Formats: sequence, C-alpha cells, structure tokens
Amino acid sequence: MNYILYDGPHRNALLPFTFTRPVADIRIGILTIREKWERHLGNTITTLTEEYLSEKFPMVELDENIMIDASVLPSNVLVEMVQNLEANQAIAKDGEIIAFFTTSVQEEIDFDQYEILEVPEDVVTIQKPYDIFSKNDAAIRDDFDLLTSDRISQPIPKSVQTIAPENIFIEEGAKLEFVTLNAAGGPIYIGKDTEIMEGSIIRGPFALCEQAVVKLGAKIYGGTTVGPHCRVGGEISNSVLFAYSNKGHDGFLGNSVLGEWCNLGADTNNSNLKNNYEEVKLWSYETERFEKTGLQFCGLMMGDHSKCGINTMFNTGTVVGVSSNIFGAGFPRNFVPGFSWGGAAGFTTYLTKKAFETAKIVMSRRHVSFSDEDAKILEHVYELEAKFRG
Repeated sequence: MNYILYDGPHRNALLPFTFTRPVADIRIGILTIREKWERHLGNTITTLTEEYLSEKFPMVELDENIMIDASVLPSNVLVEMVQNLEANQAIAKDGEIIAFFTTSVQEEIDFDQYEILEVPEDVVTIQKPYDIFSKNDAAIRDDFDLLTSDRISQPIPKSVQTIAPENIFIEEGAKLEFVTLNAAGGPIYIGKDTEIMEGSIIRGPFALCEQAVVKLGAKIYGGTTVGPHCRVGGEISNSVLFAYSNKGHDGFLGNSVLGEWCNLGADTNNSNLKNNYEEVKLWSYETERFEKTGLQFCGLMMGDHSKCGINTMFNTGTVVGVSSNIFGAGFPRNFVPGFSWGGAAGFTTYLTKKAFETAKIVMSRRHVSFSDEDAKILEHVYELEAKFRG
C-alpha cells in the first residue's frame, strides 16, 4: 500500500514552521512526524503539500493510496486502523477526517459516500506552533519506546552520574564523560555520534538527536529535544530545535521552538512568563492577529534561517518569521516578519541576495548545499511575508 501524508487543515496555523516544510517534517519528540509514521508502517512515505514546496518534497501516487493528515501523531491503535483501511473507508475523530482510502482515478472525494470509522481513543494532533513544545514531553516518551524496544543501549561510561539509568539509552558513537543524567522523571535518548561535554546536567525526558552536541556545563530541563546536528549550551527548558540550529552559549531558552539553520548569539535570553502571570498571546499568521494560547508559559517561535546577535532579549510569546536577522539593545517587537533586519530601534528588509549569501556560507560549514530548490522556496516565502513587513 502507498501512504501519503497531506498537510491538512492546520498547515497555516503552524506557520512560520510550515513556510519551508510540509507539516509531516515538523520534529516533535525524537523524530519528525513523517519518520514516526514510516517506522510504524514500515514504508517510505511521501507528502502532499503546497505547490511551491512540492519540488523539494514530491508526492508519489500509485493506483491505491491511503491519505493521512500529517498533523496527527501515530498510535498503535490508529496505525492498525490505517493499515486495515479498504476502498470507500475513512477514519475520523470527533468529525475530523484523519485518514482515507483513495485511488488515482478518483477526481474528487465525497466523504458522504464513505464508511466513516471512528477512532476509539484520544488522538494527538499538532495544530499550533506551541503544541510542538507543549506536547513534546509525551512525544519523547512515545518515540523512546518506539526506537529502543528490544534493543540494548551502549554502556553508560563510569564517569557519568545517573538517576534511573534503566531509562537512559545511548546509541553507537555517542561521547559523554563527567555529566549528570537524571531520567527519573522521563527517558533520556542520546543519539548516534552525539557529544555531551563535561559538567552538563540533564533531566529527562530529553532527546539528543544524531550528531548533535551539548556544550560544557549546559543545564537542560525535561521536555527538550535537540535535533540532528544542533549545538546547544547554557540553560534550556521544554524546547525543541529542529535541526542544524545553534544555541551554543550561555543564556536561557524556554518553552520555545527553533526551526532549522537558526543561530542565537551569546547571552540571548527569552522570557517565557509574563510579569503579571497572565495567559500568553501569540501572533497567528493564519488569522493575522495575536491569539490567546491558553498557556502561562510560552517563549520564542523562530522560523528557519533566522538569527540574532549577542545579548538579544525576546519578550514572552515572540514569533520570528523565516530568514530574519535581529540585533541591538532592547526588546524587539513580539512579531518579527520574515526577511527583517534590525531590532528594537526598527527594521529594514533583509534582501534575498544577502540572505542567500549567508545561507550558503552557513550551510556549507555543515557540508550541506544551498540548492536551487531552497532558493525558490525562500523567494516564495519572501513574497508571502512582504505584507507583514510593510
């Protein structure tokens, strides 16, 4: 069977992270949503996404296909239902379609003609940017079980202090000495070819993905994911870094999400709690206004390729779009559109020519090419964000 993850109804609400990727490639827990479904189903999965993303993220359609809403995280019950889907059947939860059977000859889908199968348990969906960090604790636990079942961890080095070592899994090639790992509150996953430098203190649930680095003396609290090839230091709490992003120095990052190729300058701090302890509001690209989150703790949402200078301060509930460069004294406003250059004193437009030059240098340092596809995507995002820079 051919499985396709489609962006679904929540794509625009998940901006800025879906400006540059399908919903399926959001990282939450240890894996991306696509990787979770692929491991559960034992199949390579393609995506149905926006046209401007489809060259980099193509869809493969066969005669018979099962379409799955990419914002939904897999569970054992849901996966079994998806695998057993037949023609003219769909899976739903509380009236929302989760997955359905289709064929290449169907020109349109009429769910009134489908047999609707209701999921008999709660379904976890990622509908807002802040869901990525607020649901990350549970997602790490689920991915930990998925990745470590019936496997044996590499031995924990003798110099490492541990609490609940049975909840710690170390992959091949990981380097760690003279660090403290407390897995009493949740599992700790240390990925392949990673490094945790001396003096670091980490509480689970925590995920350090392939070839990522935790620098000297870092303090990391639970519910945190450090994605592949990321480098982190200082203090981090309940945050997710997708991949290739750096928070390499002292400073605080809490209840936050960073996309790919982001960089936070030394002593960058974000607020995650308002001084009056009120509910945090966050900019929504979908509604083009600030919306209540229902959260008391909510920090920084930063899109791909965005960066900030040393000593940058971000207010509670700040959204930064794609490829912005923030610097200078004071707090920048709590919505910074993509391709903005400046800070609290004001912003100008960060032209794509300059942004692309920087992206090429940054990516080449990690032996990754800035492709024509990447340039086309960012050019499109530049135009999409233009009205917000006005």
